[in-house]
Amino acid sequence: MSQKQLIAELSRRIGDEVHLSDWLEITQERINAFADATGDHQWIHVDVARAERESPWKTPIAHGYLTLSLYPMLRGLVASGQPLYPGVKQAINYGLDRVRFPSAVRVGSRVRAHCTLLAVEEVVGGLQVKEQYTVEIDGEPKPACVAEAIMRLYFA
Repeated sequence: MSQKQLIAELSRRIGDEVHLSDWLEITQERINAFADATGDHQWIHVDVARAERESPWKTPIAHGYLTLSLYPMLRGLVASGQPLYPGVKQAINYGLDRVRFPSAVRVGSRVRAHCTLLAVEEVVGGLQVKEQYTVEIDGEPKPACVAEAIMRLYFA
């Protein structure tokens, strides 16, 4: 698909959900690995016994930024050999707008991403796409994360 064809198709899909991920369990191991990677070892994330005693959730919770950082994986941006859209050779994370963490993700919870297309425009060498990334928590009324993710898409 050419860049011109893709912008026409995406322009018609603004406001539509363009991706729904599979469920992902948030394990204590994933939380600990994120804590190690970022240096954020706050007890509410990594100290199981203390979180069970003192946390309002009575269990450890994932870092908000861990939930946010799952966007590329949950969106399928890191799937080798599977372009985001036909003809796209490279998708680059360009930035984020309006990031919020309405609800905590308890260890053992399952999350999945809903991605809704907000905007598409031509930029030098490609397209810029803005999506609303909403992380649903299985069985919870409020999402874990809502953010506007901006990607740049480049063609051959």
